Amino acid sequence: MPCFAHAKQTIKKSTGEPENILNTFTSVEGSRSLINIAIMLTILAFAPAILLLMSAFTRIVIVFSLLRQALGIPQLPPNQVIIGLSLFLTFFIMAPTYEKVYTNAVSPYMEKKIGFNEFFEKSSKELSVFMLKYAKEKDLALFMNVAGYKRPKTEADIPMKILVPAFAISELKRAFQIGFLIYIPFLVIDMVIASVLLSAGMMMLPPIYISLPFKLMLFVLVDGWNLLVNSLIKGFY
Repeated sequence: MPCFAHAKQTIKKSTGEPENILNTFTSVEGSRSLINIAIMLTILAFAPAILLLMSAFTRIVIVFSLLRQALGIPQLPPNQVIIGLSLFLTFFIMAPTYEKVYTNAVSPYMEKKIGFNEFFEKSSKELSVFMLKYAKEKDLALFMNVAGYKRPKTEADIPMKILVPAFAISELKRAFQIGFLIYIPFLVIDMVIASVLLSAGMMMLPPIYISLPFKLMLFVLVDGWNLLVNSLIKGFY
């Protein structure tokens, strides 16, 4: 019997720590901590996509993609180059906004001077100032009407769930407009080459094989990358 009692005490001591851990997780404070951790992990998982959607990245990457299609070489430059260049241009354009976010929100939060709610409000405010410059009023009105919101008194009263999608579709529209202008000279080259081949009776020869060198030559002669990047950057200043 003493042996059994000693064994029982040993088991109780050995299982005491897991029980404490389990009690910690099942307590109210432990549950709140777990919920906060889950929320933070979810935010971190979607943060890259959200931040890119709230920046200049959307317009830039779509314009570069349409440029590839207009040139007739959808695989060149590669996706890695297009996305990398778009990211660096985005950081360049968004640098003033990101500096304000870091100074007013990130740095105080890391120094534990403000809480998470205040950090979110201050960072959202700086991003909202940027997005409001380029979100079209028509697009804002669309989402306000669908959500059943009344017209806000000031721009600061527009919620993020209205501002972000309105800004996104405004950027998509601008990107397509720029893409249309890019397509026009290359479309003219395609039509001229196709007409020449048709008049020469070379209907079996794909025009793309002949027009591609002329497109590349035109793009290089006018310093197309410089013009395009310059236009994209100045579009945000």
